Amino acid sequence: MENYSIYHKYENDPRITKIGKFLRKTSADELAQIVNVFKGDMNFVGPRPYMVTEKDLIGEFNEEIILRTKPGITGLWQVSGRNELTFDERIELDKWYINNWSLWTDFVILLKTVKVVLDKVGAK
Repeated sequence: MENYSIYHKYENDPRITKIGKFLRKTSADELAQIVNVFKGDMNFVGPRPYMVTEKDLIGEFNEEIILRTKPGITGLWQVSGRNELTFDERIELDKWYINNWSLWTDFVILLKTVKVVLDKVGAK
C-alpha cells in the first residue's frame, strides 16, 4: 500500500494475468485507446486520465487546469519517468504541459514515446 500512496500504482498487482503483464510491458494495452482518439474523446498526447478516486488528491486548483484539456494516450509524464514518478510529480508535469502546449512539444513527446515503449522504460 505504501507504493500506491506515493505513485498511485499497485506493485505486483494480483489482478493482472500473464497476458496482461505482456500487454503492459509492451504498452500494447494502450492501442485500444486509439478508438477513443478517433471518437474525439482523447488526444494522442495530453495528460493521462485520472481515476475518479484521485479527484480530491489532484486538488481544486490543479483540477481546473488538468481537466480543461482532453486526456491523451501518451503525455509528458510518460516520457519523463513513467511509473517512477510520484503522483505529485505527475500533476506538476501535466500542469506544465497544459500551460506550455505547442505542436512541437507534442511532436517531441510522440518521438520520446516510441523510445520509451521500445526500451520498456518504467513499464511494470
